Amino acid sequence: MGLQGVKAVFFDLDNTLVDTAAAGRLAREEVINVLQSKHHCDEREAHMICDKVQEKLLKECHDPAKTCITDLRISHWEEAIQETKGGEANRNLAAECYFLWKTTRLQHLTLTEDTRRMLTKLRKMVRLLLLTNGDKQTQREKIEACACQPYFDAIVIGGEQKEEKPAPSIFHHCCDLLGVQPWECVMVGDSLDTDIQGGLNAGLKATVWIHKTMNMPINTSSIPHYIISSVLDLPELFQNMDHKMNANFETDKRISIDDVPIYSGNIESKKC
Repeated sequence: MGLQGVKAVFFDLDNTLVDTAAAGRLAREEVINVLQSKHHCDEREAHMICDKVQEKLLKECHDPAKTCITDLRISHWEEAIQETKGGEANRNLAAECYFLWKTTRLQHLTLTEDTRRMLTKLRKMVRLLLLTNGDKQTQREKIEACACQPYFDAIVIGGEQKEEKPAPSIFHHCCDLLGVQPWECVMVGDSLDTDIQGGLNAGLKATVWIHKTMNMPINTSSIPHYIISSVLDLPELFQNMDHKMNANFETDKRISIDDVPIYSGNIESKKC
């Protein structure tokens, strides 16, 4: 594995190392089943409640100094149920739905054996750091659930820092923890807005975007150095990184996402 000039790799957690989206879908299905079988919701109502909760999660703005994440998320369910079914607020039902959703999601957050092997092999060559945004309690629970701690030299959670990704400060904090310089590090993640833009903001050697669908955004200002469809494609990318580093980045020439090399299944390709 060619890693000349790379001393550390930073990994995002959700939908990079673990399939949080899939775990969330399974948790949603479990809640829908319980709402229908136990609480006399019809199928439309059950789906609508979960849709409304998902919308609230996407818009969530949490200040841990004012409220704990558990209370906030129970309130999401309480509001969604009332908005869908009307009547008085039902805090007990909301709490039941939230804890069922949370427990089921955590049960399905797993670090696959292939991913474990890849991290173990990579850690023999470079230092590894887990860098994830989000509420401290929520992210710590996920980390414990997938048992990924042994594979990293350090873990940094945005909710425990002054700033989250894409702020350069959190990336520089990660560099300080590992005793490396930004230009010696690679960021791997699924979010253009936080992982890739953050790595670019911080001046890292390279950014690697994990994009499962390969449906490229039409307009984006966050241009990764490389694109892979799975974190398991990372070893193949690293074998070629020293020779394939896009010269456009080294000369600060503006490029589009269509110029970025893709590594998938041991094949390098260019988008048409």
